[in-house]
Amino acid sequence: MLSKLSITHFSASRKCTFLFLAFFVSGLVSQAQQQATGVTGKSVFTAKLMNIEAATSETFRYNTTLHNGSSSARVYALTANLPVGWMISYKVEGSQVASLNLDAGKAQDISIEINANTNAAPNKYTIPIKAASGSDTLSLTLEAVVKGSYNLTLTTPTGRLSDDVTSGSEKQIQLVVKNAGTLPLNDLQISSQLPSNWECSFEPSKIKQLEAGKTLDVTATLKVPDKAIAGDYAATFTAANTNATAPIAFRLAVKTSLLSGWIGVVVILLAIGIVYYLIRKYGRR
Repeated sequence: MLSKLSITHFSASRKCTFLFLAFFVSGLVSQAQQQATGVTGKSVFTAKLMNIEAATSETFRYNTTLHNGSSSARVYALTANLPVGWMISYKVEGSQVASLNLDAGKAQDISIEINANTNAAPNKYTIPIKAASGSDTLSLTLEAVVKGSYNLTLTTPTGRLSDDVTSGSEKQIQLVVKNAGTLPLNDLQISSQLPSNWECSFEPSKIKQLEAGKTLDVTATLKVPDKAIAGDYAATFTAANTNATAPIAFRLAVKTSLLSGWIGVVVILLAIGIVYYLIRKYGRR
């Protein structure tokens, strides 16, 4: 009798062990299938970098991922709560979108680009982003730290953007470079675009650093070709670095030199004298 009970108890134990192993293996298989398909029952909206610092003239770029963890496809509409004057765009594989369709268990990378108002004060701004699909709303909070602005101007001391020059001569033009932003400008270069055969040099031609609100005088020395015909010519002077550019259009009125004028008069008088001589000599024949 005891032997039969022992056998029965052993069989029951084996059966329980078998059921436990089967349940455990089933759970592992189910978990593996969920991981393989991405269906976890939890949808998430994440970003690799939540906080980005840039100037007002630069674009804040965030790399985000939207994951549909539900068991059905969903269409997510993308919205944001922005400060006044700010702009935002959502891009998927280079194309701008306002919403996207995600299959069950799928994830999609979304590039978010935010441009601040040019008048935005230096500060940390919180940007709430939402991906909504029916009753399911996924939230993501981004931070844009505005560190200031880059702004550069180029003009003359009087504001006049025209001058007279003489062919075959040199002319000095005074320029004023100003950092009109709130951040320092480094490695500024001064350059020009001139008519053919004209030359120009600057002193200084490079500015290592210009602090916010500061100005610097630059002397442009123009060399006008000897054969430059009288008339109006256009030139462009530019101050620039990697953060800001300030071009100005400058009008140059070329006049011939006094010596050239007298030479022209002499040539004309000489030509008239020759004609008169020829008429006097051969006119009677």
